[in-house]
Amino acid sequence: MSAVYEKLMKCLESVRAQVDFEPEVALVLGSGLGDYAEEIDIRATLDYHDIEGFPVSTIPGHKGRFVFGYVGKVPVVIMQGRVHFYEGYPIQDVVLPARLMKLMGAKVLFLTNAAGGVNGNFHAGDFMLMNDQISTFVPSPLIGENIEEFGPRFPDMSQVYDKDLRELIKTTAGELQIPLQEGVYIQLTGPAYESPAEVRMCRTLGADAVGMSTACEALAANHMGMKICGISFISNLACGMTDEPLSHKEVQEAADKAAPLFKKLVTASIEKIGAGL
Repeated sequence: MSAVYEKLMKCLESVRAQVDFEPEVALVLGSGLGDYAEEIDIRATLDYHDIEGFPVSTIPGHKGRFVFGYVGKVPVVIMQGRVHFYEGYPIQDVVLPARLMKLMGAKVLFLTNAAGGVNGNFHAGDFMLMNDQISTFVPSPLIGENIEEFGPRFPDMSQVYDKDLRELIKTTAGELQIPLQEGVYIQLTGPAYESPAEVRMCRTLGADAVGMSTACEALAANHMGMKICGISFISNLACGMTDEPLSHKEVQEAADKAAPLFKKLVTASIEKIGAGL
């Protein structure tokens, strides 16, 4: 048995010993959405510290716990705070939560994040539906011995972000009259914000938004056969596209400002996703 698989099974055993709840949808909250979990019909919470071997987020504003409950009638598990590769964790630990939520019972992984806009047609405050990704700049969580219980050695990546879920979210945004961009997300390691030259590189490679999370999680979840969807909040235009320097405080403030609309879109989308499961 691989060490990665063994660690994950210990985490699952620890969760099940403390929480009796089977989710259908897993939601990862990015910057600005952290308090969304407190607004659902909560049935249980579990701090990451209380799960044996679980990686714990060190980022300000990330609470570091699972919240179990209902969005409408849909049973969900919510990650209130994620871990990042730049925090010093091995990539296998960074994607452990996504894999764990699949083993809890979740069929759909809904990813959210705050990202820098690379597309010249984007503006700070936009929402971007992810339709593809570039994860080449962070280590693949699939490197090493393949865990057959998770998925195949060479998983297909032609539709990481499920087409049907994307259409559902676009329809939902239209009904709510929430403008929604669409594009490619690229994950770099961080924790420094990208240089102007790196932003130009991202644009040349075909990215529309850049961040420090998400793509590796989607890769691991895709390997396990989950349906995946994701929305980036464009908290700022990336370095070199404006004259303003970047700071985490400004990103957090912009995300907090957009949170009410973001929450509305996420809630309505999850209710529709749940109806189709």
